[in-house]
Amino acid sequence: MTVINPILNNNRLKLGIFGTNGKGGSQTLVPELYKPTWENSVRTARVVDQAGFEAIVAYARWKGYMSGNPSHPSGIVLDPFTWCAGIAQATSYTAVMATSHAPTIHPITCAKQCATIDIIAGGRFGLNVVGGWNKHELEMFGAPLLEHDLRYEQLEDWLTVIKKMWTEQEEFDHEGQFYKVHRGASMPKPVQRPHPPIMNAGGSPRGMRFACEHADMCFVILQSNDPAECKRQIDTYKDTARNEFGREVQVWTYCPIVQRDTQREAEAYLEYYAVEMEDKESVDAWSAGIGSQSKIASPEKMKEMRKRIAAGAGGNILVGTAEVIAEQLHGFSDAGLDGVLCSFVDFDDGLHRFIGGVLPDLERRGLRAPFVPRSS
Repeated sequence: MTVINPILNNNRLKLGIFGTNGKGGSQTLVPELYKPTWENSVRTARVVDQAGFEAIVAYARWKGYMSGNPSHPSGIVLDPFTWCAGIAQATSYTAVMATSHAPTIHPITCAKQCATIDIIAGGRFGLNVVGGWNKHELEMFGAPLLEHDLRYEQLEDWLTVIKKMWTEQEEFDHEGQFYKVHRGASMPKPVQRPHPPIMNAGGSPRGMRFACEHADMCFVILQSNDPAECKRQIDTYKDTARNEFGREVQVWTYCPIVQRDTQREAEAYLEYYAVEMEDKESVDAWSAGIGSQSKIASPEKMKEMRKRIAAGAGGNILVGTAEVIAEQLHGFSDAGLDGVLCSFVDFDDGLHRFIGGVLPDLERRGLRAPFVPRSS
């Protein structure tokens, strides 16, 4: 059987949703903030599946980043692996992608879980790999946070074992800096060959090289909405992968979306939820943690990005009417971007607006082919 993961389709601009196994990326106190119940998870997944989105990406969070406040929404997150297995059964087209930190799960266990979900999903699984940055949750595992670049050495060793478990037909030994495997083997293999696609969000110089060498989807936070600057950042990843590692990679980004019937309404709602109702303690804790540990931006840049962080974890905010948002996405595509993971404060309302207004516009612009849902 030939299996084609939807993230490999021919659409110029691919779409996904991010974070519906948790609260999403918004750090706000508004009552309509999405809540990660199973009912909500299945409903939103089926909506994007019927609309032809390419990906549903679950993030990993073992403990929130609000020290001493374990019940804060940042720590209320459903396990990405079991969640993806369930979502795979509730959908028929869209890829499901779990996120895993290397220090929180042994690579042999991770490889088996991924292969199982890929079989359940019929070849629609992908894995987002992360070195880890949330000191609180890693310490809970008894895994002290390693020096930044050393985390990528561990992640590389970890991923090497996983790929061997997915592809080696005979028993193998592995002697790495962090993992040692004696007569390793794992059956059955994933449906996808040679293995499910890998995503990584390396933003530092070391992280970017890791992503370009090992990931199929490089996940980046675009530093600007300016098309020329976006193209420069995207080209850096694609050129590095091609010229230094002989690989072709997709580049995806993440965008909180605020869509309304008028520009004024959209901007007013953004100001309301991301400024007036900002979860200040959460934004402070998130900024301090990821800013110091991930090296995705300087401390000065993190301060400038505060509104973006509150609106949706630092992603490029798309705000306005359907036409304005479609135009912004068209600009990203022209800059070389392959895919966008979308996030909303209220996923039900946001997806209804986006699918009804933006999606047809993207089709008219030739960025996406019309989608015919699969029969159940």
